[in-house]
This record gives sequence, C-alpha cells and structure tokens, in this order.
Amino acid sequence: MVVEISLRGGCMKYRYVGKSGLRVSPICLGTMTFGTSADKKMAFSLLDMAFDAGVNFFDTAEIYPVPPQAETVGITEEIVGEWLQNKNRDAVILATKVAGAASGWFVPPVRFGLTAIDRHHIVRAVEGSLKRLRTDYIDLYQMHWPDTVVPKEESMEAFDRLVREGKVRYLGTSNDTAYGTTKANMICHYNGYKRFESIQNNFSLLNRRFLDEMVEMCRNEKISLLPYSPMAGGVLSGKYNKDPDVSGRFSRYATSPDLRVRNMVLRFLNAKTLAATERYITIAEENDISPATLAVAWSKQFDFVASTIVGATNRKQLEDSLKAMEIELSGETLARCDEVHNDILYPMG
Repeated sequence: MVVEISLRGGCMKYRYVGKSGLRVSPICLGTMTFGTSADKKMAFSLLDMAFDAGVNFFDTAEIYPVPPQAETVGITEEIVGEWLQNKNRDAVILATKVAGAASGWFVPPVRFGLTAIDRHHIVRAVEGSLKRLRTDYIDLYQMHWPDTVVPKEESMEAFDRLVREGKVRYLGTSNDTAYGTTKANMICHYNGYKRFESIQNNFSLLNRRFLDEMVEMCRNEKISLLPYSPMAGGVLSGKYNKDPDVSGRFSRYATSPDLRVRNMVLRFLNAKTLAATERYITIAEENDISPATLAVAWSKQFDFVASTIVGATNRKQLEDSLKAMEIELSGETLARCDEVHNDILYPMG
C-alpha cells in the first residue's frame, strides 16, 4: 500500500511494510560499508544526504561493517547511533539485524562464533544494538539469516518478547526461504506472537530468483520484500565493464583469504553478468539515466517491494540511487529488461 505524505516541505510516496504500521520511503539507505569503505565523516554526509532527500528508512546490522571482522563488528551501528542523536527519533525508521546461526551461512565474528537464533543470543544481540545505536527501541528487528537447528517456536517466542517489552516495534527476516518464512509466521499465528512483516533478500536485474517462488508468498501473505544489492554489488553500475581492475568491492574480495568471499566474486563477476550488464547499460543510455539509476528504479517498481536498500561509499553513488525515487520505468523499458533476462538466464546462477 502506498500513501502520500507531506514531509519537510516536500511530498513523498511512502509504503507500508507488510501489515505493520511502518511507513517507509521507497529507498532505504543501507550502511554496511560505514566504518570501512566509508569513514565516519563520509557516512554522516551520506546519511544527511539521504535524509534531506526524503529517505526515512535506514538499515544496519550488528555484524557491520563488511566484510565482518572481529575487530570491526559494531562500528557501523555506533556511527548510525551517533548520527541519530541530531535527528528527531520519530522521523527515522531504523532497522537492524541479529547475526544468524553459526551453523548456517558463515560463522559471524560475534559472541565467540557461537551464534544461534535462540533466546540467549537474541536478547544479547538486541541489547548490544540498542546501546550502540543509542536508542531505546528499534523499528524493524530482523533475523540476518536463518537457524536450521534451533526450533522456530523458540526463536519466534524470543522475538515476540522483544516487541512486548517495547524494545522492538516489528519483526523481519532476511536471506530466508518461502518455507522458513511461512513456517515461522504460522507458528506466530497459532501462538499469538508477532510475525515477520518483511523479508530482506538479494534481488536485482542480475538475480531474479525471488520471482520464481518467493513473490507468491509475499503477495498472498502480505509480507514486504526489502531488496538488497539492487546493483548486484556495484556490477550493474557498469564500472567492471569499463575496467575489470577498477577499485571496488569485488576487486578487494578477489584476494581475500576467505574462500566464501572469493566465491562471491565468481558469482557476481562472470561472463554472463558482464554481458547482461552491457545490455542494461544500453537501455539506461536510451532512457538518459545512469545504469545504477535504472537498476534501483527497476527494483522498486514491484508491488511486493516496500523499500529498496541501496548502499554507497561516496555522494555520487548515492545521488544516482536517489534519482530512482522519482522515476517510473515505462512498460517498454521493463520489457527490454525482460528480454535481456530471457536471453541470459540467471547470470548469477
């Protein structure tokens, strides 16, 4: 559902997240680079730039910045928390995440790598985030990735308790499946717990897997997608097409000692993703917009999307993303994008 609200002298079309009372801007500023690729001064500049443009939604996580390292975890939340002190707290929709299970995606460098989505870790995580963010509540608290060991009944009861205690307003999941999300919400339905109102998954012109199955869950269960990586880690900006050795996230990740990180490079940067991106660059040029603006605009136009999460390490990158807030791609342009996908299916696998 879209609502139009006058704010700070302008008019913005805000969207509801799931069946919650959260009304968010169509663009959300992701902060995972704050503290590494973007220092505090630049982070403050980007936060102010987004806020002044009408963005009211900001996303972070306890393990940020990326790549997660024991010596840097929590820095991003501290930066966002310091910035927040000069803003009206009611004007900001703040989202953060509890690290997923160490038995899952990877072993996060928090709580000695023993993380789980159980009562103990959920409570420890939210208390740490509230302290670093310097606030007494979090608008949207998300599970960063699922736990396949701890029973969902325990997880959802613990999340529900946070809402009842006033520490959290609403709940969301991330990097989840249709089964995992609906199973959790079914448990909530029968036990009277607060449910997941959103899911934060990878979704872009180069990764349309969400449309295969997850979209039906979102539409039928009224769960909003908060797409992350709409520019496929910067690949859709076209910079790697111009110069494979350009300074960027995947240039750094290619030499990482972590095999998981190096494999990520191969998934995002390969012959198919670069070939598809070359064609998207042409479509963007024909519309007189940047490839980055095209990518973000495409992501936010779906009815099941509440807000598209964009990242930036400098003001020019954020400027291109923010331009997408005012752009509605034509049916012809969307069809052209579909042609690229049909010709080069699932370039990220």
